[in-house]
Amino acid sequence: MQNGKSCFLVGIGGSGMMPLAMILAGRGASVSGSDRALDAGRVPAKFDDMAARGIRLFPQDGSGVTSPEQLVIASAAVEDTVPDIVAATRLGCERASRAQVLAELFNDSAVPIGVAGTSGKSTVTGMIGWILHATGARPTVMNGAVMKNFVSPDAPFASALVGDGAPFVSEVDESDGSIALYRPRVAVLNNVSLDHKEMTELRQLFGDFIAKADTAVINIDNDEAATLARALPADRVASVGLERDADFAAHDVVEERFSARFQLVARGGAPIPVQLAVPGRHNVSNALAAIAAAVAAGVPLPDATAAIAGFTGLRRRFDLVGEANGVSVIDDFGHNPDKITATLQTLHAFPGRLLILFQPHGYGPLKVMRHELIEALAAQLRAGDVLVMPDPVYQGGTVSREVGSADVVAPLAAAGHDARHIADRAAAAQALIAAAKPGDRIVVMGARDDTLSLLAGDMVDALRAGPEAAGLLSAEALP
Repeated sequence: MQNGKSCFLVGIGGSGMMPLAMILAGRGASVSGSDRALDAGRVPAKFDDMAARGIRLFPQDGSGVTSPEQLVIASAAVEDTVPDIVAATRLGCERASRAQVLAELFNDSAVPIGVAGTSGKSTVTGMIGWILHATGARPTVMNGAVMKNFVSPDAPFASALVGDGAPFVSEVDESDGSIALYRPRVAVLNNVSLDHKEMTELRQLFGDFIAKADTAVINIDNDEAATLARALPADRVASVGLERDADFAAHDVVEERFSARFQLVARGGAPIPVQLAVPGRHNVSNALAAIAAAVAAGVPLPDATAAIAGFTGLRRRFDLVGEANGVSVIDDFGHNPDKITATLQTLHAFPGRLLILFQPHGYGPLKVMRHELIEALAAQLRAGDVLVMPDPVYQGGTVSREVGSADVVAPLAAAGHDARHIADRAAAAQALIAAAKPGDRIVVMGARDDTLSLLAGDMVDALRAGPEAAGLLSAEALP
């Protein structure tokens, strides 16, 4: 994107749009945008951060789209009836999707590194970005989550890093099929499982993606990914796996409450001890993929393994928000069966019951994943655990609401789990606070809603204040 290009992003506050805006601005484009969350006053600090970077913000009423010279960029969720799109159509502005612009930046880079898969994309992207940064490669990183390593008072929402080196690291999205636009030199495939699309289409999309790469880093612990790996020439695959025969294998994994360590055996070499500052076996898998990708991009293996110890994680990925009166509150992005399973397994590796608030990330995805979500939750909920589900996130637009949270909770409750539907999210949170006892872990789970992090922080404050000061709804209190 050339210097001085005028870009207007519709939905600029979205998890994929905000880092794109940062990268465009960092590369000299003139960036402006709108967002209905800005109009509604949601998460004002995020928009303050963009304004501080010189990004101009407008109401989503068409007032920011004023010239046919503007490139108007919109995410797939933005409808043609949105006033900004109406104005762009009237003026004859050039239009592009978020994915089209990102893919152009990605494909034009000297070392494009793409991270794909149903789960773990943001974490692996952050890990690769940190390894490359720590080893002096000056990467550009496009992430869907805030990378704690790059957060500073001047960059509180660091979901992007703008560098002048050869690598461009980005997570790539299969949900809208735009993964087909990317041409990676190094492709990472974490896993393939049900989320936004049916499995047949996912296999095709992911298979085509890894086939383009010089090196495909593939997690063979996932059966679907392993099958796709076998379709590629062996010399173009770097396999990763736990306790198995893989090019990059983790052995002797030791889990700790908020960290992990293991022995890395890379391509038959001597074991290398690796320490992580993030917990869970799933993060060991993520670390293997990140190390393998960094090595494929030219980082010496000893440097990559040393650097990853400094990766401090992402916000909303097993993010300890605070502790009060013996109760921990964890904010987590878990929203599909694999992510939820990974988080709950990591928590259940240590004592203490779980009080879970799970807000589905939309009525459409809930309809697709309903049965798989029920199976995953049924397998992971233990005696004493409590699950409360408010209604799915809804931020406008037309959507069928034929499947809701109650449809997930009902079969779980019928099977004897302590699960209930409390439609109002604030009431659901209050119910868990009222139930909390020392030693419990409260987990706030869900996607596509930045205010979940604010809710998690409010829950910590309420725990500190105590039930009476928090004004809890006793009618919704749990045993």
